[in-house]
Amino acid sequence: MTDVVKVMPDKLHDLIQTKLEKAGLHLNQAEEVANHLVYADFRGIHSHGAVRVEYYAERIAKGGVTLDPQVKFEKTGLSSAIFHGDNGIGQYICNLAIDEAIPFAKESGVAIVGVSKMSHSGVLSYYVKKAAENDLICIAMCQSDPMVVPFGGAETYYGTNPIAYGVPTKTGEPILFDMATTVQAWGKVLDARSKNKDIPDTWAVNDEGMPTTNPHDVAGLLPIAGPKGYGLMMMVDILSGMLLGLPFGKHVSSMYANMTEGRNLGQLYILIDPKRFTNLDSFKNNIEETIDELHQIRPAKGFDQVYVPGERGQLREKGFLKEGIPIEKSIYDYLASDIVHTDKYNGLNAFAEKPDLNG
Repeated sequence: MTDVVKVMPDKLHDLIQTKLEKAGLHLNQAEEVANHLVYADFRGIHSHGAVRVEYYAERIAKGGVTLDPQVKFEKTGLSSAIFHGDNGIGQYICNLAIDEAIPFAKESGVAIVGVSKMSHSGVLSYYVKKAAENDLICIAMCQSDPMVVPFGGAETYYGTNPIAYGVPTKTGEPILFDMATTVQAWGKVLDARSKNKDIPDTWAVNDEGMPTTNPHDVAGLLPIAGPKGYGLMMMVDILSGMLLGLPFGKHVSSMYANMTEGRNLGQLYILIDPKRFTNLDSFKNNIEETIDELHQIRPAKGFDQVYVPGERGQLREKGFLKEGIPIEKSIYDYLASDIVHTDKYNGLNAFAEKPDLNG
């Protein structure tokens, strides 16, 4: 079993922020990326948390991220806009974009905002949560590296292309749903690699197109529910790539192909103000009734209760706040070390073995 270190949130934030600043990121940007990564680890989404810092540091240091992005929020219609990110660090760019999109949606009732040209932006629930906390329903989607075998195919074409939504509630804790359109996200395979654990044979295939349980042999991920997931990932690619005039499908840049260039990724937010359609208090009361009724459903064998999307993450966060966030020791050792970046990632195939930190 892999060694784990429990780190209090403030300390983890400081370690991440310091490492990113040393790589060349400005303080305000490093602080926002650290906010995001700690949130991911807080919620138990370790595949998108501190494990990503070493990769980000290398890309930042090698010029693959615009350190002083010339951003612009461009309204293109009464309820449409594009946030031009100039290939800035993804979490910082998307946070700026959602902060512009929220008041725009309040003003217009419904807003569709594309984020054009950014780097990897982390978990989508971070952004839809902000919208939901402002009494908006928000749907978000993002394109990613081509690493998924389309239904009926034996070669990769689309990315894991995640989609998420957030819904406001009376309690202030939004309903949050965030999923890859694959059976499992690539980050989960990376997490399994770091822990030397097998993966279920329904997650991925090897280079012969056959199901594999070895995370080190993965050559392609599988879409969730076969043709249904395939259709969803195509929709995400169209709306967050083609719609914004960005690279699409197999033309989306690889995370590792060239660490010196921007990735030109796209993201899309669809924001809805419920009070433009119904009474807001009545809407929230109905949401609360739904949550209560779901909680009262008799749980199946092996389950303690029915949870609503995002609820288990909230419970993890409360536990980690008291006990510290569990971080793989190798990741913690890197964060606490004097090493800023290495040459481990540049030019790697998306499915290549990640080199050992000390190797």
